[in-house]
Amino acid sequence: MIEYFDRCKELFNYIKEDNYLKARDGVIHLLHDLKENKIQKNELVNHLIREVGLYQYIDENTSNWSDAFAKESFKVNTGIESQTVHFEQSSILKSLLRGDNIALSAPTSFGKSFIIDAFIANKKPKNVVIIVPTISLTDETRKRISKKFGSEYKIITTPNIKLSDKNIFIFPQERAVSYSNIIQEIDLLIIDEFYKISKSNDKERAVKLQEALIKLDSKSKQKYFLAPNIKSIKENPFTEGMISVEKLDFNTVVLKHHKVFKEINNNEEIKKQFLLKICKNHKNLIYAALFKEISTIQELFLNNYEDKKSKLIVDFSNWLKNNYDPEWALAQLILKGIGIHNGRLHRSITQYQVILFDDEKSGLDSIISTSSLIEGVNTSAKNVIIWSIKSGQGNNNLTPLSYKNIKGRAGRMFKHFIGNVYELVEPKLKNLDSIQLSIEVDNSLIGGIKDENYLSKISLDNQKIANQNINKIESILGKGIYRKLREENSLNSNDEDLIYKICVELRDNYNDWKSLKMLKSIKSEDWEYILGKLCYLNSKSLRWSNNANSLQFNQAKKFIQIISKNWKKSLPNLMLDLKKEGLTIDDFFALEKRVCHNFSGYLNDFNNLNRIINRENFIDISGFISKCSNAFMPSVILELEEYGLPRMISKKINHCKLINFEVSEMNIEEAIIQLKSIGKEQIIDSCSIYLDNFDIFILDNFFENI
Repeated sequence: MIEYFDRCKELFNYIKEDNYLKARDGVIHLLHDLKENKIQKNELVNHLIREVGLYQYIDENTSNWSDAFAKESFKVNTGIESQTVHFEQSSILKSLLRGDNIALSAPTSFGKSFIIDAFIANKKPKNVVIIVPTISLTDETRKRISKKFGSEYKIITTPNIKLSDKNIFIFPQERAVSYSNIIQEIDLLIIDEFYKISKSNDKERAVKLQEALIKLDSKSKQKYFLAPNIKSIKENPFTEGMISVEKLDFNTVVLKHHKVFKEINNNEEIKKQFLLKICKNHKNLIYAALFKEISTIQELFLNNYEDKKSKLIVDFSNWLKNNYDPEWALAQLILKGIGIHNGRLHRSITQYQVILFDDEKSGLDSIISTSSLIEGVNTSAKNVIIWSIKSGQGNNNLTPLSYKNIKGRAGRMFKHFIGNVYELVEPKLKNLDSIQLSIEVDNSLIGGIKDENYLSKISLDNQKIANQNINKIESILGKGIYRKLREENSLNSNDEDLIYKICVELRDNYNDWKSLKMLKSIKSEDWEYILGKLCYLNSKSLRWSNNANSLQFNQAKKFIQIISKNWKKSLPNLMLDLKKEGLTIDDFFALEKRVCHNFSGYLNDFNNLNRIINRENFIDISGFISKCSNAFMPSVILELEEYGLPRMISKKINHCKLINFEVSEMNIEEAIIQLKSIGKEQIIDSCSIYLDNFDIFILDNFFENI
């Protein structure tokens, strides 16, 4: 203990010199060493913890009464129980409870979301809106919030749910836009990963996030924006009037950087050996953005790791083979203790990989991930391994902000005091320690903006260009019609060139579109010609890879025809048909997502514009659009997948006549009520001949989280 006494003495000297950053990092290193050596904290260590503001780490059993009292003083109600916050969390919470609008930038380990729970528990607002960047984070947030506030609030994460007196909305930005005309008043508007509002950080999501904020801003009494690693925010209308708080030096875990790229020296074989060696220990997140990189890493593990003997891992692997594709590489990879997480996979697959990853005994020790897992989702990873610095958007590299966010996923409060970051490639990124967030309102949103605060911040030149685009569109639709469509959220696309192109086509060549009526046919072969025309008009809507060739569009048409049997046929049987068209299981995931979101959104815009332009001869395809958006299954099935119930189990429940998911009035709210009423045991008993071990594991987890 003499060594630890000397370290404490050195750390107290840092505090005397007001060097709290060095003192805090030193304390966290000390806590790591004590835990590793199974040494209990003594009174001196507890006092040191108090001095650096990390009150939650104080052990009341070994501290003096004064330090124990300090910990008790920083306990706040967070829903289920009182929990201790650290000094800086307490400061932010007090500001929010005072009614301040806060834009907080702090490290991943700061505990920014924890403050949300404390605010709700103490302020008891009527309506809270939480906007998150991904479905993965929607699910994680829903689980946390439901456990704490589900009895008092209606937790809304999906479209078309009737509001209650008290609601907590948890949405990705696209769904927030669709609810903007339904929610009348918001007590607290929260935007997580707020940096994605800048197009320089996320081109795909920025415009929709901007649109959501513009539409919800005037209804919000108070705002709390969260982001990691931003040093300053350039003046912009989105954060105007907010207090910008930067707490970049307050960590609850310490990151240890390993610049192994210096030893690798661009040698691919050495790089692979490093990866295999690192992943032998602890829990690892491996960042690789491009699917060809993921394929390389996948092959590396398949060829070099032995199969795990864990029953849970074997059951999961068999479940993937039986329910998706017997030849799927992911099923083989799971046996090696390695998972894959990306935005294409079905939500239930990614969800249960994270559950197994967080289980120390499961045997799933590493996950290869794109940004889908790393954006805001907390795991028990001790190590983050950076295989590539590509962003996954074209051939672009990660932005400095995204790179720091990825690194911040290493370590976990109370579990891993020190997180390791292994850089297998040189970052070559500038200004990592002085990141400024720059935000400009996208021109395509001008048509739907009523708020003068936002309009006044857009240059006159940009307004002129935007108004010219609007006038072109309204020369076909009629004066004020396009702006009204924007205000009513009737259009999905923000691409005004595409909107104009559709308008011109429907005005000038509508006689060529009479075959739209074929989309009402129950025979999928009748759709082929009109699907081709729709694909040709907007080729981006079904493009799922960078190979923009005619074969790809023919495959996309065939895909839609084949998955029209999605509810009636098993997925392995669908895969047999898809393979005949040259489509793989990975293509299936990519295309299903495209059909449900991009293609159905495009068809919705096409239909709404057609209703206006060809009012007298309008052919309504809304029924087909609904089928596409639901992957040709009952509408509630994809929503249940977001909650963690795979379609395969929903089909079995439906087949056993426990619940009829096919009735038109069935929504997620009604489905959950019926599932709770029936109960897990009755489902297992009634469907026992159709359920395997992993189905039952899934049902256990699903019912635990509803």
